Amino acid sequence: MKHMNASTEKTLARRATELGNSADPQALPELLELAKSVSPLVRRLAASGLGKLAGMADPAPAVEALHPLLSDGHPQVRQYAAKALGSYGAAARTVLPDLRDLYANPAERDYVKRSVLTAGKLIRAASDIADRAVVHCCQRCGVELAADEYVRSHKAFQRPFCDHCFDEVFLERRNYETKIELQKTIRAKDGSWVQSEGERLVCEALSAEGIRYRYDERFRILDGYAIRPDFYLPEFDVYIEYWGMETADYKIGMLKKQQLYQQQGKRLISLYPADKPRMRELLLDRLRRCL
Repeated sequence: MKHMNASTEKTLARRATELGNSADPQALPELLELAKSVSPLVRRLAASGLGKLAGMADPAPAVEALHPLLSDGHPQVRQYAAKALGSYGAAARTVLPDLRDLYANPAERDYVKRSVLTAGKLIRAASDIADRAVVHCCQRCGVELAADEYVRSHKAFQRPFCDHCFDEVFLERRNYETKIELQKTIRAKDGSWVQSEGERLVCEALSAEGIRYRYDERFRILDGYAIRPDFYLPEFDVYIEYWGMETADYKIGMLKKQQLYQQQGKRLISLYPADKPRMRELLLDRLRRCL
């Protein structure tokens, strides 16, 4: 473990205190660096200083620097990080699960838990106020949504719809799902029903190798946009798409879907009708290369 001599530690601790007390947003970059110090004392005072800049400095880098300090090996660093995060309110809502875990830890110090509890309350209260201040409108008709309408539609579709449009979208989706299921007329050797010979070959190649897969399930991989990958391999976190059509509309959709995978950093294997004669060989080769 790295150590710091007492003189240097004292100097940096004093500097962290000065920066926090300055109430100057320009102090943020230096405090971010001090929060990475090998000295627990300096990390603690840097966390305190970052908390004092709440409302003045950019919250995103401050929260990002404070978040890992919740799992610091020194309890006072965890305590001061929690206090500081509470100062950032709604901007720190991403840390709430870790605050809950910290509070639930039976080995955690009581004084740390008290700070964690207070921080969680502050962040949740600020988040509630921020959420109520936002006006959500129906994506289809533009009408302003009541809170329960927003929650219902966002939970179901990750998109905002009023109750009237929600019912219409629900029926459209149900009819679409029924249409898709009716198109699954080809049965693979493992019993899966698929829509094309190419997909059958993919199923059988995966089954022969003992690779678990999910076929044609909806996965939300981009905020506000849900897509249906042809195959998903949960053991490898890999997506497989069999691009089996040549129409212009299909190719436009294919390019958009490929872009979504790329934007989210997802590992994608693309297969085409020309691959069918060597489907198993090509699939396994591309799988090895993307792992």
